[in-house]
Amino acid sequence: MSDQAFYSTLQQKLDTLRTEGLFKPERVLASRQGAEVIAQDGRTLINMCANNYLGLSGDPETQKAAAAALEKYGYGLSSVRFICGTQTVHKELEQKLSEFLGTEDTILYAAAFDANGGVFEPLFDENDAIISDALNHASIIDGVRLCKAARYRYANNDMADLEQQLQAATEAGKRHKIIVTDGVFSMDGTIAQLDRIVELAEQYGALTMIDESHASGFMGKTGRGTHEHCGVIGKIDIITGTLGKALGGAMGGFTSGRKEVIETLRQKSRPYLFSNTLAPMIAGASLAVLDRISKSTELRDRLHENTAYFRKEIERIGFTIKPGTHPVVPVMLFDAPVAQKFAARMFELGVLLSGFFYPVVPMGQARVRVQLSAAHTREQLDKVLAAFEQAGRELGIIKNN
Repeated sequence: MSDQAFYSTLQQKLDTLRTEGLFKPERVLASRQGAEVIAQDGRTLINMCANNYLGLSGDPETQKAAAAALEKYGYGLSSVRFICGTQTVHKELEQKLSEFLGTEDTILYAAAFDANGGVFEPLFDENDAIISDALNHASIIDGVRLCKAARYRYANNDMADLEQQLQAATEAGKRHKIIVTDGVFSMDGTIAQLDRIVELAEQYGALTMIDESHASGFMGKTGRGTHEHCGVIGKIDIITGTLGKALGGAMGGFTSGRKEVIETLRQKSRPYLFSNTLAPMIAGASLAVLDRISKSTELRDRLHENTAYFRKEIERIGFTIKPGTHPVVPVMLFDAPVAQKFAARMFELGVLLSGFFYPVVPMGQARVRVQLSAAHTREQLDKVLAAFEQAGRELGIIKNN
């Protein structure tokens, strides 16, 4: 406790966040995840802010599969993968993910953040170039920072700017070039133009990489992801993603691609080499989820029906949303304190939402992000829409007719 000024500085920064309406409180739940959840105070809320796209996080079948894996393989392994932390269930999951994504091999990580954090440094060096979308996830940004490759950034989903950056990297004589993008940008629900990205990659001799965290399991005709949605299965070099959203919602990430890439990561990727292995019950449950969604598109279809309905009705009420078809629906409020007040009022009205503001989104682009789930019923969505209208009128966001 020798440097009290350090703690005073931290407290001042925290106080400033609160004053500016930028402090992010935690909402504590006392139930399992689902379309409805129980808050710490015992109130039941309709949950509109989970990444639980297919409704499988609290699903009894997912729980049963996890329990079966727990019984067979135990709670944990107390080891990294290459020492004594690999079980048959991990290899089975890696094979199943490869089949699902249309790749040759897959490597598991403790989290998707680790997958993105550990992919660049083993594969690229100062002779190479990484061309990254400006709105890529923080894990991609941090992963690129750990790599010595030259960094080029293009404006979000802007194919003209992407081509300019590819030209610049080519003119600089870079050996290998890789275009990196989120398949779906989580704050806007925007889907990357992967067909155009692949065309440019082929034109300039570049590799491609996508983060499918907000796509795996429900985007595309059979839920394979944005590469299926955009018709480029088999044309993406590296795919990263998560088991912590649509695919069960616990934790865990993966990187998938050519065998040479995955084998190199097994040998050199630091988050893989120095992190405990993924819990076997998560691997077992994820296998069951992949089997389930490979047999039927029912959950995916229900999710997209809910998404289309909500998007249509929220605009009819008078709110401004980011256009698109993804179950991420950003309801634009623009001002950070307003977003915080709106989320708090919705909580009082029985709806769980979170406000997002700078630095998570650009300054002046504050919002509440609605996330639809296959588990939501039409009755629940109508209650949510009614609460939106009430809170919107109370706060002057939408005007009385």
